Amino acid sequence: MATIYLALGANLGDRAQNLRAALAQIRTSVQITRVSSIYETEPWGVREQPWFLNLVCAGTTTLSPVDLLRRAKKIENEMGRAEGIRFGPRPIDIDILMYDRLIELSPALTIPHPRLHERAFVLIPLAEIAPDLVHPRLRVTMRALLDRLRPAGEVRLYGTLDESQ
Repeated sequence: MATIYLALGANLGDRAQNLRAALAQIRTSVQITRVSSIYETEPWGVREQPWFLNLVCAGTTTLSPVDLLRRAKKIENEMGRAEGIRFGPRPIDIDILMYDRLIELSPALTIPHPRLHERAFVLIPLAEIAPDLVHPRLRVTMRALLDRLRPAGEVRLYGTLDESQ
């Protein structure tokens, strides 16, 4: 079983419900062990769009990295994500942040996520659930990466999945 970390984000429709629905779909192939709080975050990349709700989850899976990516893309498509503007609005976005201590670079998939260490909306929830997790390429903990991060956009606590009904 591989230990994985996924980032989920939504800024269209019922954002909290989209996160819940995506987690339910993910649970069909991943044993989720931790889910962070939800954070409301300023859009990154394309600024003129609704704010996001973001969270990070940890879990274990028997899926390979490529099969996990395929599963994430299938969930996104089933939930209405369409190809469009890069970093644009979407009902759900699922990114593989880490897969065990694997370092992989291919045209289809880069692990760890190449911009993980640059994004507060990923590092804040990731450091919440796994502060001592070590980035396999940078060889520092998530807590240390967060401490080094220069804020780029607002990130505020929104609640938990139970509170965001």
